Amino acid sequence: MAENENRTEEIKEKVTNEEKNNEEKNNEVKENEEKSELQKKQIELDELDDRYKRVFAEFENYKKRTQKEREGLYNSVLGDIIVNMLPILDNLQMAVNAECKDEGYKQGVELVEKQFKEFLNKNNVEEIPAVGEMFDPSVHEAVGSAQDDTKQNGEIVQEYRKGYKLGSKILRHSMVIVNQ
Repeated sequence: MAENENRTEEIKEKVTNEEKNNEEKNNEVKENEEKSELQKKQIELDELDDRYKRVFAEFENYKKRTQKEREGLYNSVLGDIIVNMLPILDNLQMAVNAECKDEGYKQGVELVEKQFKEFLNKNNVEEIPAVGEMFDPSVHEAVGSAQDDTKQNGEIVQEYRKGYKLGSKILRHSMVIVNQ
């Protein structure tokens, strides 16, 4: 009987050990499944994060591009308007240089010319320097030549019509006489 009891005890111990082993294996399988699920979720999160960053960068580039296009369009329209107004400024400058007996009238014309130039400066329109500068075909238009030994060859000696630029865009070339 004692042998049967020992045998029963051994069987119970084996069953208990097998149950423990099965339980440990089940726990390992569950842990592996949880780890696998966690890894899948991490990969999904990384993909979503990457997609978010790309969409955000694309949106930022879109905002910069549209802002640049708006500024370019604004400068283009402003340039077109100012080009059409430059002959008015030319006439005002001729009126200021003309002889006039009525001093009040002359001061009024000078004031209008000053306001016009302030308007141009406020809108970043600059005069293109001419007299005393070297001829540059990208900003000057030669309408004649002169011979002056005191000046360098290619130096501008006279300006017929002022040139203007808006930033780097030439609105109107300066008409000049160049020394030969």
